[in-house]
Amino acid sequence: MKILVIDRDKLSAQMIRSKLEAAGFAVTDEAEKNNALELLKKETFDGIFFDPAPIGQAQPVVHAIRRSTHTYPFIVLLTQTATQEEAFRIGCNDILQKPVTGGDAVEKAHNAHRLSSLVRWMADDREDFPSAGGVIAKSAFNQLFRSAIDRAGRYGELSYVVLISVDNYDDIKLDNGEYAADFAVSKMAQHLAQMRRQSDIIGQTGKRQYALLLQRPMTDTEPMEAASRFAATLGQVDDIASTLIGKVEISVSLIHLPTGELEAEHKISKAGGLAR
Repeated sequence: MKILVIDRDKLSAQMIRSKLEAAGFAVTDEAEKNNALELLKKETFDGIFFDPAPIGQAQPVVHAIRRSTHTYPFIVLLTQTATQEEAFRIGCNDILQKPVTGGDAVEKAHNAHRLSSLVRWMADDREDFPSAGGVIAKSAFNQLFRSAIDRAGRYGELSYVVLISVDNYDDIKLDNGEYAADFAVSKMAQHLAQMRRQSDIIGQTGKRQYALLLQRPMTDTEPMEAASRFAATLGQVDDIASTLIGKVEISVSLIHLPTGELEAEHKISKAGGLAR
C-alpha cells in the first residue's frame, strides 16, 4: 500500500514515514503542496496524510487532492486543533493529532488500507450478481456504499457496513465441489435476508460475501448490536453446512464509514455432516 505524506514539518514527516515503513507501507513525503498535487496526477496513492499549514483552511487542499486523482484516496488530516467531525465535513476520512505518535499513525494507515481495499472491491465490475429475494446487485450496492461514505463525511451521518463472508469457500469448493460451496453461501444469504431490518440494505458483493449498509442508526450501540445479532443467529442455525461439507467458516465484520475502522469482528464455525 502506498501512502503520501504532505507536511512542511520535516521532523513530523520523517517520524510518520519511518513508523509506516517499519509497518510495511510504501511511503513518499513531500513538503510542498503544489508538488504533491502534481505527483498525485502521475501516481496512485491509497492513503494521504496532510497538514494544510501554513494555509488556514484545509478544505481547499482536500478538494484539490480529490480533483487530482481518479481513485478514492483515504485522506488523514494532520492537526492540533480540528475535531474528527470537522475533518469529516471537509471531506477527510479521519484525523491524526499532532504531535503524532507512531502507533496512531500505523493504526490510521491500517484503516486506510482496509477502506481503500473495500472501495476498490466494491467498484470492481468484472463480475456482478443479480438482484433477487431482497438482495440487491453488487453494482447497485456499490453506488449506495459510495454515497454513504460521502454523506458520512459531508453531513456527519453515521454509517457502517457489515461484511458477512464464507471464509473457507475455496476449501469447500476444492474438497466438496462448487455446488457444496455455493449451497453454503446461498443458505447463509437466506438467513441474512430474514434477519435484516427493512431499513437495512443488503447486497451480494462476491461469490462468498454479502454486505449490509447500516445508515443513521438510532443509537451508538445499534451497529455493534446488529453485528452481534447476525453472528449469534448464524451461529445457531443448522442448515448452512450440508451433509456434503466438513465445515463452514463464517466471518461477520463491522466497519465504520468513513474512517475504515474495524469496530467488531466475529468468527463462526459450522460443522457439516462430514465433520460429525
